[in-house]
Amino acid sequence: MIPIQIKICGITNARDAKTCIDLGAQMIGLNFYPQSPRYIQPEVARQIVETLPNDTRAVGVFVDGNADAIRKTANTAGVRCVQLHGNFPPSITRELAGEFHVIRAFATHIHFRPEEVSLFPNCDALIDAHHADLRGGTGQTCNWENARAALAFARFLILSGGLNARNVGRAIKAVMPHAVDVCSGVESAPGVKDQRALQHFVAAVQKAQRLQDALSRE
Repeated sequence: MIPIQIKICGITNARDAKTCIDLGAQMIGLNFYPQSPRYIQPEVARQIVETLPNDTRAVGVFVDGNADAIRKTANTAGVRCVQLHGNFPPSITRELAGEFHVIRAFATHIHFRPEEVSLFPNCDALIDAHHADLRGGTGQTCNWENARAALAFARFLILSGGLNARNVGRAIKAVMPHAVDVCSGVESAPGVKDQRALQHFVAAVQKAQRLQDALSRE
């Protein structure tokens, strides 16, 4: 089984970024949504990005907006991967995919249909919880059944929404994602990562990986 990747979102400083990478994260998320308590200015984000190893993916998180604005911010920050929350049609994701690795976020609200993911073949899919006001970092779990159904339509599926060390093993078993995304579940405060919580989360993902590997060999 291909190893499950770990994305830790809401990074606001280089120290936390280094801790995440040292513990085994493959992706870090930098939030460019001004209304988020984890918002980071693109110029500050660039200072973090420049400290990252070449094999670590820095992901710029955006809510709504147009392709030009996203492109400008991403280039200023030095990120080559953009994560899009909101009403982004295939035309915009297709345009951005010519320059960036694109992650299209989907919320499991009552109108979500897993087959919608197939409309974005040039994007990875991030399945998150729905919240009327917030875009990520809500601490709420998404609908794992819907996330598992979306797996059939995704080139690469990232499971998000309320994950922590206590539930990520069950989430992996239920959904079988390619990657898991965590934010508030490893924080002591918004934008401040807790090293012990990070350690426990990574260990839980690794344990779930071993269990899945063992099952695949049976």
